[in-house]
Amino acid sequence: MFAKCLLILTTCLVCCSLYSQTLFPITSYDYAIPENNVSPIAMGVGAINVSNSDDPFAAYSNPALLASNELSSFSTSFRLTNPDDISFWETVNISNSLKNKQFKYFVLNTKQASFGYQPVAGVHISEINADGSSKYYDYQLDKVQISLSGKDKKYDKLGAGLSIKYLSGRLVYLAEHRVGNTLVRDTFIDDKVKGISTDLGFTYTQGNYTYAGCAYDLLSRLWWENYDSVSIQRRLSMGMGLDSGSSHWNAGVQSKISREPETTYHLGYGYTWNFSQSTPTAQNSSRQTMDLRLGLYSKDFYGTDNINYTFGGGYYYKNIRFDFSLNNKGMKMSDSEYLFALSLGI
Repeated sequence: MFAKCLLILTTCLVCCSLYSQTLFPITSYDYAIPENNVSPIAMGVGAINVSNSDDPFAAYSNPALLASNELSSFSTSFRLTNPDDISFWETVNISNSLKNKQFKYFVLNTKQASFGYQPVAGVHISEINADGSSKYYDYQLDKVQISLSGKDKKYDKLGAGLSIKYLSGRLVYLAEHRVGNTLVRDTFIDDKVKGISTDLGFTYTQGNYTYAGCAYDLLSRLWWENYDSVSIQRRLSMGMGLDSGSSHWNAGVQSKISREPETTYHLGYGYTWNFSQSTPTAQNSSRQTMDLRLGLYSKDFYGTDNINYTFGGGYYYKNIRFDFSLNNKGMKMSDSEYLFALSLGI
């Protein structure tokens, strides 16, 4: 009889433990999606850049691009968009939601090395319903990234790069319902998380063509203090770029590394006006150029509403660079997300 009671008690405890795990609100850890790109240069040409090293945020998209970098610089980007018209649970379940107005990335490039900081997620939302129930959700996740790259003298056409990322954050979630004049707590979570992740990229240059790829979050783990550890969704980008004088063309694909890949296809074009005596890709203190960028990407290109259109531009004067981009789906300007970036040469 005692053994039977003990078995029932153990079963109940296990079921309660499993049930408590299902209450955890975050259901997706997918960060390297096209919309999350921190660079207005990459966003302007279709939300992907694995082949163009003339981007101070290149280490985010492909650390191997640093192998061609000869400058030291400090850069930051800022995000601006209208509030999303989505429900409380849609906002909560997405692990990479950001505020409508906030800095998106800080990076220090020192030739073949890069040090970056990114607020991966920043959500503060509350909801009070007509029946008196309420929900409160606050989630912050930050990332520090170190990227290294290089080329072998014997195989100087081939470049390789590695990014190591450290993540830390905190989640506070509270759900209550009203009974008379009293609020009864349904769920309360106050938990911290730490994690590591890696990106691995390559480039191969042949004449005016550059072929490149990068695997994101290839090896990763997030450890919650009171919940099960999870891995970050792995993604893969492959692309090629063509430099033809003042024009730069690029095409690429990005996909989940999973049974359901959700592949997106990207096309982009950029044109540079050079107002200095140097070439458009020169890296020196006398450079003065202006850029225009156009791009699009989609999973199937079936109908305007299924296509994201991107546009951007930039101005480079001596050691100061300003870039911007906008990204919208279905040419709905009211839903556009804007990125602004400022870079200073050191």
